[in-house]
Amino acid sequence: MSDVKDPRSALQAIAIFEATKGMAALAGLIGVLDLLHRDVRAVVLTLIGRFGLDPEAHYPSLLLHYADLLPDTDVHMLVMLASAYIALRFIEATGLWLGKAWGEYLGALSGGIYIPFEVMHLIDEPSWMNAFIVTLNAAIVGYLTYALWQRHQPHT
Repeated sequence: MSDVKDPRSALQAIAIFEATKGMAALAGLIGVLDLLHRDVRAVVLTLIGRFGLDPEAHYPSLLLHYADLLPDTDVHMLVMLASAYIALRFIEATGLWLGKAWGEYLGALSGGIYIPFEVMHLIDEPSWMNAFIVTLNAAIVGYLTYALWQRHQPHT
């Protein structure tokens, strides 16, 4: 990968980003599991009130909607899916950190799967944040694809 100035540091930066997503998912899972033993609607209403939000606004009402669904959630399925996602992020981060081709393949594939859904979400709800997410994910997938392509080029 001679065309890229320091491909190892770029891969390690992506690895840190992916590991951070895994940690955030783990923290979210722990938080959701903790909420299962509480009146989730009351907790959400308290948070909405504390931040001075309108419960009828889009995002607070969406949060209330999901708070109402949480008690009926299949906890075992939630834990299995979240654990798989967390494991995938950590495995990918490890492969990228070590500069392994399988880490690049895993990262390009797992990131590329989300792009069509992120683009559809951006079209449905255009915002700077949604545009940033699509752009960042596409840049990461593009870089990993380029790194894989470079691996398969004959070194001269």
